[in-house]
Amino acid sequence: MVCDRCLGSVKNTLEQQNLKYEHISLGRIEFKKELSKDQFHLLEKELKANGFEIVAERNDKIVTDIKSLIIALVYEHKDFGNYKLSEVLSEELHYDYSHLTSIFTKAEGQSIQSFQNKIRAERIKELLEYDELNISEIADKMDFGSAAYLSTFFKKETGLNPSQYKLKHSERKSLDKL
Repeated sequence: MVCDRCLGSVKNTLEQQNLKYEHISLGRIEFKKELSKDQFHLLEKELKANGFEIVAERNDKIVTDIKSLIIALVYEHKDFGNYKLSEVLSEELHYDYSHLTSIFTKAEGQSIQSFQNKIRAERIKELLEYDELNISEIADKMDFGSAAYLSTFFKKETGLNPSQYKLKHSERKSLDKL
C-alpha cells in the first residue's frame, strides 16, 4: 500500500470480509487476532484482485517498510531535524542501515537513495501539475536549498527542467511501479 487510496481500498476489503484489525498503515496491517487459513487465503485472493499482494517473507516486509517510510517522508514532509535518511530508517526499522540497504538493493535492483530520488521526482511532478506553487515554493516545501538545486535534481531524474515538464506534462508513474 503506497497511498491513501490504497489504504481505503484495503480497509474496504477488510470490512467486506468482516476482519477486525488493530491498526492499518502504509504497507502494514495489524489484526486483532490471527487469521485462519481460510480467512488468509480469501483476503489474499481479494487483495490480489485489487492489485495488492501480501508480503509475509521477512526481507520482503523490510523492503515494503522502507518504501512506505520513504513515501511517507516525502509526502508528509516530516521534519526529522538534522537526521539523515539512513538514521531515520535505522531507528524506525531497528536494523543497521548497511543491512537495510543490502536487502533493499538485492530485492529492488536499485539503492534506497535512488528509490527516494524517484519518489521525490514524482512528488515534484505532482506539485508542478497542481500549478499552485512556483518553483521556489516547491523547492522550499521539498527541502531543497534553492530553486536552482531543485531544477538540477529534477533534470537529472527526468531529463527535463521543471519549466519544460510543465509545458510537456510528461506522464507520471504510479508510486507502486517505482
